[in-house]
Formats: sequence, structure tokens, C-alpha cells
Amino acid sequence: MNTPALSTQIQLVSRPVGWPTESDFRTVSVELPELAPGQLRVQNLFLSVDPYMRGRMNDARSYVAPYQLGETMTGGAIGRVVESAAEGFSVGDVVLHQFGWRDLVQEDASGFRVVPELPGVPLSAYLGVLGMTALTAYVGLLEVAKFREGDTVFVSGAAGAVGTMVGQIARLKGAKRVIGSAGSAEKVALLTEKYGYDAAFNYKDGPVTEQLAAAAPDGIDVYFDNVGGEHLEAAIDAFNDGGRAALCGVISQINDTERAEGPRNLSNIVTRGLTLTGFTVGNYTQHFPAFSGEMGAWLQNGDVVFDETVYEGLDHTLDAFLALMRGANTGKMVVKL
Repeated sequence: MNTPALSTQIQLVSRPVGWPTESDFRTVSVELPELAPGQLRVQNLFLSVDPYMRGRMNDARSYVAPYQLGETMTGGAIGRVVESAAEGFSVGDVVLHQFGWRDLVQEDASGFRVVPELPGVPLSAYLGVLGMTALTAYVGLLEVAKFREGDTVFVSGAAGAVGTMVGQIARLKGAKRVIGSAGSAEKVALLTEKYGYDAAFNYKDGPVTEQLAAAAPDGIDVYFDNVGGEHLEAAIDAFNDGGRAALCGVISQINDTERAEGPRNLSNIVTRGLTLTGFTVGNYTQHFPAFSGEMGAWLQNGDVVFDETVYEGLDHTLDAFLALMRGANTGKMVVKL
């Protein structure tokens, strides 16, 4: 027999100006009623924090509706079923969902997907290397940027959850050279020593255009952009004729309160026949089966490695999010409950 319960949830109460602060959020206790037919109650184990969440905090046109004030923050999470009133779901099942920043979830079963527990792989991997994060890298590189064997690839934000995957997939698919940028000497070392990048640089050490030119003396063919701004301008300078960019994020500008200055070399798009394509992974979910098959095999064979940065406790979710926005993570940032 199911019972009422309390769920602790984090809600957005004001739209941030610049960097989000604690005053933009509140933590509430919500009493959950008895399960209705077709519902599940799930104890969350890990929450995802992701850069796109900052954009949804603004009341502005985007590819997805903004968060509503006074409502609980949504986003990727994985948990275990503790009570079920739905066919096909049993107590103990591990489920993936998008109900986000709360410890206990009660919703219609249609919002959950059962996933297997894989030996030696943490459940949090379903929020990163086995989930939408790595799918973003996969489709951005292969479908959006039209990667071809022998390409030279440049990745900005290369030590993040998406960037670490892009570099490894490019290498496995036969890139001639893979170059990454990151924000510390430690991350630069990880890129070349762990993630298979041929060259990497710290963008804080000098102009990105100059550092990229030194790392890619023969130019680049593909750019995977997680950052925008100076990195995008540098890539447009470094492109060979026919270069292709997958524009995934603009984390360098996402908290700006004034309109950022754009790249000053856009004429190269014309003269070099470049293609710059923005994308969001939600438009490419039809590629998930192909991605899942390849990534699963790569993980099993040890061809792909991954890191996680883990914050513990629901009360540290905002801390994790802000640390992510400042680039303090290596690999996927998750919150463990």
C-alpha cells in the first residue's frame, strides 16, 4: 500500500541578472499524495546540472521554454523506483527522467525510462557518457559537422562533459589531429594524457588565435564549439577551405548582461566556403540507437574513458551548477543524493 511522503525540491523564484545567486531559488518541502494509478514514486540518486539550464532561467525565446517562476527546476536525473502503481515498473527498477532538482519524484510513468545496471559502470553514467551529454558530442561531430576521416578537429571547452567525448570519438573515427582548449594546466594535461588529444592549450595563457595557430599549423577542418566568443573567432581564422563548425554552446557569454561582441572575421565564411551550424541535441534523438550501440562497445572495450565531478547533497545543487558555469568541472558534473 502506498503512503504520503515529503519531497524536498528546489524552485526558481526570480530570474537571474548575470550570475545566479541563492536568492534566485528557494527550497521547499512538498507533500506527495498517495500514488494515483499509472504513477511512480522514485528516490533520486543523481541529478545533472548542465549549461543549458542557465538559458532557461531567462524569460527569452530559445529552443525550449523557459523555467517558470515558482516551479521546481527540471533536468536530467536517475533514481530508483520505491513505489509503483504502473504496469511495467517494479520497486527497485532504475529509471532515467527529466524531473530534476528534488530528492523524491512522483509523476506519471510515461516520464520515466527503465535502464539496466551495468557491471562496473556507475548509474550516474546515464547522465553523461551513456546519455544526452555524449549523444550531443556524437551527433554534433558526425551529423552536424559532417566529420570525415582524416579531418583535423578543434574542440573548445574540451575538458568538459561534451568536450571529452568529442575528442575521443574523433580519434576513434580516424581524425588526423585533435586539438583542445581548456582553462587550466591540469586540464590541458588530462586532454593529452588521458583523452587522446594530440595537442591542447590553456586559453588563459594568451590569445586563442595565436595558440590555435601554433597547435594547428596546417589549419583545422572541423570545430566543435562549446564556448563561443574569442574561440569562435580563432576557429574562423584557422579554418581550411570548406571547414565545418558545430555550434553547441556559448558558455563564455551566457552570464553576460550586455550583448557580446561577435567575431570580427566573418568574411572568411564567404571566402573559404565555411559552414557554421548551430544545433541542440533534442533534434537528433533519432540517432540514439546508433550512438548507444557504438558507445556501449567503446566503453566495454576500454576505448572511451570518462571523468565525473561529483557534489554531494541536494543542498549543494546550486553550488555544483555555479562551479560548472565557472569551468571547475572535469568531465560530467553531477550531484549525488
